[in-house]
Amino acid sequence: MRRDLWSLVSPGVGSLAVVAFAIGVKAFETMPPVLLMANLALGLAGYEATSRMTLAMSPAFIKSRLFGIDLNKPSTKRDADGTLVRPYEGTLVPEAMGVIAGTVYLVCMFVFMPLPFVHDYHSWGSSEGGSWGSAAQSIVSSRASGTAYHFPHAHLSKFLCAFLSICCMCFLGFADNVLDLRWRDKLWLPLSASLPLMIVYAVDGGGTLIVLPKLLTPWLGQTLTLGPLYYIFMTSLAIFCTNSINILAGVNGLEVGQSVVIAATVILNNAIQLYRWPEGPLHDNNLFSFYLMVPFFFTSLALLRHNWYPSKIFVGDTYCYFAGMTFAVAAILGHNTKTVLLFFVPQILNFIYSVPQLFKFIPCPRHRMPGYLAESDQLCVSWTEFKRGDLSRAGLLTVKLCETFKLARFEYGAHGLVRMSNMTIICYVLHLFGPMHESRLTTVLLLFQVLCNTAALLVRYQLAGLLYDVVR
Repeated sequence: MRRDLWSLVSPGVGSLAVVAFAIGVKAFETMPPVLLMANLALGLAGYEATSRMTLAMSPAFIKSRLFGIDLNKPSTKRDADGTLVRPYEGTLVPEAMGVIAGTVYLVCMFVFMPLPFVHDYHSWGSSEGGSWGSAAQSIVSSRASGTAYHFPHAHLSKFLCAFLSICCMCFLGFADNVLDLRWRDKLWLPLSASLPLMIVYAVDGGGTLIVLPKLLTPWLGQTLTLGPLYYIFMTSLAIFCTNSINILAGVNGLEVGQSVVIAATVILNNAIQLYRWPEGPLHDNNLFSFYLMVPFFFTSLALLRHNWYPSKIFVGDTYCYFAGMTFAVAAILGHNTKTVLLFFVPQILNFIYSVPQLFKFIPCPRHRMPGYLAESDQLCVSWTEFKRGDLSRAGLLTVKLCETFKLARFEYGAHGLVRMSNMTIICYVLHLFGPMHESRLTTVLLLFQVLCNTAALLVRYQLAGLLYDVVR
């Protein structure tokens, strides 16, 4: 019943949300109406296709041995003391299903891609050039008048390289699910996928000049050209976006849920910017980002329907890489890198909190998902064990800070053995509030994401004026 209600309500809610974003900030009239409706229609079609294909393809994935077992469920077999039986026994859940959403999304965008260049809504001109207008009418007009015709190759190249990077990341993510790559190897996969972005950004005349806060202008001036450092920053952003979603995972619905919230926030930010800048480069950049995000929002929403507790599918690293690269593409080619980064505050906090384990200052198990209390069907903190004498100075300092500020839970055993809760935001929430049901834990974490993204928008449009003379 709950899933039937979701299937009826969620597409309508998603449609209303996107339209409300546009109309609510009076941005609708600054967007091409037919293209907006086509983008929304393809998003809805993507929702339906993703939802149906996910269920239809699940048996094929299990048959191909692409499956996992949800360890934090009552159906998973345990010994009398609650210890998991090895090898794991439980309900088989198809894994790497994020490839379905990625494929449907790319097909939707391939269908949409020609529309901005052939649809007559803006009449982009002949020798003047322009953007997002009627290429077909311009060809006819230019031939009749004998003037030169300039096709907007720069805009087309942005679409092509965006889809190339996203497609490449989907492939690498699926390869990771199949080959089970090590963390130190998968960390650099986004680097290769982001190369087309860097090339098109450079060829398109992408600037590396940044505006400095008012506090720094007396010493460094109003602007600073970063040169190659800015490309390093953008590459790092692509690496961070793809891996940060993968790190903040381990409970049903969290990977897709956080992506849906971030996508909705990016759409809202684009709509606000489209209203503030009815024309010009800023308008075009945000329109490009908007077109990318709407189908992504709907395909991810369909995936969330099946990934929510109790999960019928696992999205796998494929989805995490696909989602992260989509955000990176929208940020880099939409020229909104700093703004999009503001929407990743929970992921940034989770990464900073996880650094001691990621860099092996504290022992890091391969999987840091929460523990499970079978008697109450609740999740609790998971643990890592060590002896203080085995830690480096950085590890000892980390333990001291966590003990002093109660940043983790500790249990002390014989012979100097120390048990410390794993350093993830998921475990930290369980440390603060105690054991809770998995669906409630996911809801709490997603509400935290919503709260952070709301605060990020307030910072972007209300507090930025304290640091900068002009807020664009």
